[in-house]
Amino acid sequence: MKTKEIVFAALFAAFIGVLGLIPPIPLGFIPVPITLQTLGVMLAGCFLGKRTAAISLILFIVIVALGVPLLSGGRGGLSVFVGPSVGYILSWPVAAFCIGYTTEKVWGSLRTWKIVVINIVFGVILVSLIGAPVMALITHTSIWAGLSGAVVFLPGDCIKAIIAAVVAVQVKSISPIEEKVHGS
Repeated sequence: MKTKEIVFAALFAAFIGVLGLIPPIPLGFIPVPITLQTLGVMLAGCFLGKRTAAISLILFIVIVALGVPLLSGGRGGLSVFVGPSVGYILSWPVAAFCIGYTTEKVWGSLRTWKIVVINIVFGVILVSLIGAPVMALITHTSIWAGLSGAVVFLPGDCIKAIIAAVVAVQVKSISPIEEKVHGS
């Protein structure tokens, strides 16, 4: 791994932590709040590529596990990993990898709409399909109830997917993916 990739991974882990400073929006009927941190997951995937994005999110999770309160609402420590948000949090490296992998595959013909679709499939749907059932298991509710409750995240997450796609396409020329494709 190049020094530049390590720096990008660390910067995105920090960026996702900064997004955690924005207060969460708690919902009364689901124990997982609305946060902006999934925007960082999508940006990491479509800007950094599969490997660096996944490493960035793993680094973020390790730092949170060590007790640094980087999650929205100032949460951190091992207790986070037994709470209702754990499925969502642990899905982030998988989502970032999948977004990065797919983005790398379409890089030669990159268009904003393609990245929006990639972000929705992996940054919205995949995260919900992993996070909601785990939340349901932890809260002792049905999987169906967890998935139904997670529908509340879809509009905001789709907006985040669009924002991440627009930003990624705008900064395409400085992306590490660009270097891989052109061998710089």
